Amino acid sequence: MEISGTLTKANLSRHLMSTLGFTKKDADVLVNTFLNSIIAALRAGDSVELRGFGSFRLRERKSRLGRNPRSGQSIQVPSKRVVFFKLGKDLKEKMVDPEAEKGG
Repeated sequence: MEISGTLTKANLSRHLMSTLGFTKKDADVLVNTFLNSIIAALRAGDSVELRGFGSFRLRERKSRLGRNPRSGQSIQVPSKRVVFFKLGKDLKEKMVDPEAEKGG
């Protein structure tokens, strides 16, 4: 899959169309269903683990005292939940050694 620049949902759909012979509609449905499944799991408080790729989970960020960069005024930043991604072992190895992708 040759992608220059940013990988987008449209690029993923095109890849499914060319590689698997999906119609545009079917490829779009597959990509959207996959991504919406991840979003739904995270909203429910579950973690998402894709073996070899990585895992997504929610982390709670505590409230803190921040600073408005424009005015310099101190402001209270409320606590919030943020999505955290951790690389899987296989992906981490491929990021260090791109040749590892060819070997396995």
